[in-house]
Amino acid sequence: MNRDLLQSLLNQVVKVDRGGPESRVGRVLSAHNDYFALLTDEDGVIFYKLQHVKSITQDSKNEMKIKAEVPKDFKKFESFMDFRAVLNELRHKWIKINRGGPESVEGVLEEVFDDYITIVLNNEVIRVAMFHIRNVSYGKKTEKKPEKQNGEES
Repeated sequence: MNRDLLQSLLNQVVKVDRGGPESRVGRVLSAHNDYFALLTDEDGVIFYKLQHVKSITQDSKNEMKIKAEVPKDFKKFESFMDFRAVLNELRHKWIKINRGGPESVEGVLEEVFDDYITIVLNNEVIRVAMFHIRNVSYGKKTEKKPEKQNGEES
């Protein structure tokens, strides 16, 4: 994927990738040299590295909807031209890299180096190669309480 394509899709709802743990539906908020920002209902804002995106699907009937609102602190990210600058801004914050599967990691982003990042989770220090980061989101996700079924007692 390239930046020009993503810039043509600004403020539109798209599906990133066709399926699997990295696939998400969201609104394109910004597109930069090597990443773009996608607002999703599930994970808030996700920063995707362009080199890892396999496909972008547009809904010609505009049936894909997003209820999430842009976080107040997103404005500061709009000026960052590359993915590493985004990571530097997220230092000492709770992040999640890669959406699912065995390569998904969450924790506090401690440090950003040229080749890798350091994440702290409980008593573990995790180093993840920069090349293998497909996407990152920030902020601790609040768990949704399961809705009560009809006839279920409290």
